[in-house]
Amino acid sequence: MSKRTILITGASGKFGKMMLEHFLSSGDTVIATSRSDSSLDEMNCVYERFGDRFIGIRCDLMQETSASELVTELEMRAVFPDSLVNNARNLEFLRMDRDGTVSRVNFANELLLDVIAPYELTMTLVKWPATKLKRVVNIGSQYGSVAANRTLYTEPLTQSPLHYSVAKAALAHLTKELAVRLAPNGVQVNCIAFGGVEGRVDEDFKRRYAQLCPQGRMLTDFEVAGPVDMLLSDHFSGMTGHVLAVDGGWTAW
Repeated sequence: MSKRTILITGASGKFGKMMLEHFLSSGDTVIATSRSDSSLDEMNCVYERFGDRFIGIRCDLMQETSASELVTELEMRAVFPDSLVNNARNLEFLRMDRDGTVSRVNFANELLLDVIAPYELTMTLVKWPATKLKRVVNIGSQYGSVAANRTLYTEPLTQSPLHYSVAKAALAHLTKELAVRLAPNGVQVNCIAFGGVEGRVDEDFKRRYAQLCPQGRMLTDFEVAGPVDMLLSDHFSGMTGHVLAVDGGWTAW
């Protein structure tokens, strides 16, 4: 397979770092966006060994003009991504009130970053006269298809953000809509609905999660990049509009 040029939003986060390391080590060129200058500086230091195959760009997707400004920056650098991974997150938007309700601001911001921003960036890249875009992967969640299991959480009202699940459900449907609408452009659009990944939880949470999951465990960091790589592969050129469950069987029962 020929080497790819992959644009990854939210590249400084947990999933982003796993994908960056994987794709750069595979010989691909990766355009990594982050809204934080300090995160970009850190990534530049970590990935400088990959030379010009790592390209860091500051981009705040919450800004209305972010997609067009990013494409302008890509054009100036003469970098033309053939793949897009919509992965941006902001954990601050997931805050809830003590009674389990979500503020209008946080609900709107989560929908904006998780649904509207991926739509805008995808369409801006598709309409770009110099575009080489062929494949889009949206990073979703198991909670886009099932509600949170209350027994997993010690404080279910506040530890499982309702608006996160709603946004991921919308992202899954956006995937299908874009797959249909962009098929004539030769663009595949798929989504990966990941289960819980180790790293931000304690041992008690991992134990409860294991009891509720057919595989009896959470996902590991190692298992994040592979499914994305698969959907960006020429071997899967016939797959579009699909929401791939990578959740250890969580949604199978």
